[in-house]
Amino acid sequence: MPFGAHETMEAHELLCEKINRIAHFNLYAQQARNPQLKEMINRHRQEAIRSYNEIVAYTHDYNAAPQMGMHQPMGGINPGQIQYGLHNPQPVGPETNTTFSDQEIASAMLICHKNGAKNAMMGAVECADPHLRRMMMNSSVACADQAYETFLFMNQQGLYQVPTLNDHTAKTFMHAYQPMQQTQQMQQMQQMQPMQQQIGNFGAGHTYGAM
Repeated sequence: MPFGAHETMEAHELLCEKINRIAHFNLYAQQARNPQLKEMINRHRQEAIRSYNEIVAYTHDYNAAPQMGMHQPMGGINPGQIQYGLHNPQPVGPETNTTFSDQEIASAMLICHKNGAKNAMMGAVECADPHLRRMMMNSSVACADQAYETFLFMNQQGLYQVPTLNDHTAKTFMHAYQPMQQTQQMQQMQQMQPMQQQIGNFGAGHTYGAM
């Protein structure tokens, strides 16, 4: 069974991205100083290698499709552990140093995972092959989780501060959206039924493409 043009190019882009990620993470693992950051880099690199090999194996042999479900999202996150607000943020700018600081490494990882999540999901929706589609979806979710893990590390280290709105402003803005009542849904469905019947009657008496 051949691959379609779209999914072939999407798989090509995804595999190139994973090669680049693995190469960069090799460098980051050598230069990271924080033990927690170094351990996280190594885990993320191993997942990138596993995912890369999985897709390569399947594109070489259709019989190599793994038995898989959806990637299990990370759990155990307590919203209370996230530090909100700005606390004397330090000025930042490009550096010309030959080595990376832990902040630069973590920031690069975060950007890499965010882009990886978006690109893999955009590739997944272009796939006709169900196995390749699932691999890309799982890759997207894995990148999203790794991006969040990286954010949590940076947030706890004071490297990623989360700006906030005034609490009253945020609640007023979000509370403008109200739940839709069941009775409203039923009324809308009843109003749509005559229109659906008219469309059905039109389709029954019309042969599309007939001359």
